[in-house]
Amino acid sequence: MVAFDGGGFLALAHCGGFFVKLAAANFAQNARFFAGALEPAQGDVERLVFFDLDKWHIASGSCVTVRACARNLEKERDYTDADGNCKNLCRSCTIAFCIRGIRFMRVLGIETSCDETGIAIIDSERGLLAHQVYSQVELHAEYGGVVPELASRDHVRKALPLIRATLDAASVDPAGLDGVAYTAGPGLIGALLVGASLGRSLAWGWGVPAVAVHHMEGHLLAPMLEDEQPDFPFVALLVSGGHTLLVRVDGVGRYQVLGESLDDAVGEAFDKTAKLLGLPYPGGPELAKLATRGDPGRFHFPRPMVDRPGLDFSFSGLKTFALNTMQKVEGTLRDKADIARAFEEAVVDTLFIKCRRALETTGLGTLVVSGGVGANQRLRARMQRLDANVFYPRPEYCTDNGAMIAYAGMLRLQAGEEAGEAIQARPRWSLEALTAIA
Repeated sequence: MVAFDGGGFLALAHCGGFFVKLAAANFAQNARFFAGALEPAQGDVERLVFFDLDKWHIASGSCVTVRACARNLEKERDYTDADGNCKNLCRSCTIAFCIRGIRFMRVLGIETSCDETGIAIIDSERGLLAHQVYSQVELHAEYGGVVPELASRDHVRKALPLIRATLDAASVDPAGLDGVAYTAGPGLIGALLVGASLGRSLAWGWGVPAVAVHHMEGHLLAPMLEDEQPDFPFVALLVSGGHTLLVRVDGVGRYQVLGESLDDAVGEAFDKTAKLLGLPYPGGPELAKLATRGDPGRFHFPRPMVDRPGLDFSFSGLKTFALNTMQKVEGTLRDKADIARAFEEAVVDTLFIKCRRALETTGLGTLVVSGGVGANQRLRARMQRLDANVFYPRPEYCTDNGAMIAYAGMLRLQAGEEAGEAIQARPRWSLEALTAIA
């Protein structure tokens, strides 16, 4: 990479990160010198990138030659690509030539698959710049669960103001974006259509590419938002209100589903059991809180399907077992706490046994746990007993959020993937149907 910083210093950067400042040189006055010096390397230059260090914005164009770019900059302060398309950029921008294969991006992520509106902006160089989530918990609490029509309408009301707030928090304007990523499925069709319509329309209006993101791929890649990241390949346990999956992950888009729930998702089982215990919505976190006060030795719940071969799950029977147990006691707070403790331990043990079996079956030594239930503290403590390296996203990235969608979308945009003109949402969408990019 060759770059000029704000003071007009010519510098060389090796792809591995080595950076040497060579000389103070005003680019405008030495454009011919610059072009001549780099002429032998023109075959390795694929993309001209203008890099404004003050805004950390990168706008990339098509393939060009060094000599042509230098001449255009000297004469017009413009950037003209190989097709003659002019990019009117300010003369204060720093100029950099990137070696083939490197593409810098800043992406807006939009998540509206269910009952949380998540917006984020991620930069491929600086990481997550800002993210905000609006939860609809209070809206749906009156009904004891998510009402799809109400969820969709609330996304319509909240999404645009949240996008504006996130742009402000990141000190970015729409001109500073290189793409828009939105959740296209799976999820509630009405909620998905809000995010897909908004994301595709904003990208069209701003003149940047858009990409449709798989919600569960976002969860799978959420640990990559942390400083310490897992290496491919690994086994992933995705546990949320709508999904329970064990997945072998060999790269981005290279997924093999090893096992899944045959009935209730684990988060759904938590919520339903909490409801029969009379706990407020959302029930999962409330049940986990109550379980900390329960006696672990009073009740013993079954560990469903652990005595059968395979990696599938079933949790509906645990809900029924909890109901039958509740009917045999007086229903005091102590009774409820003990039932909650027994239920939670049964779920955690079942997940632990299946994860251990998945690691043994695949021969892999790394496990990723993500999704809303991945924030459960008893589950995290239990997984530490595995003979494996275990990774989690931080709790705020376990629940639905725009950061994971922005990150997954950025990877796919960098690989050249873009959504078509049609606005599409997919309430059902297999992970294994995704295109592999790594």
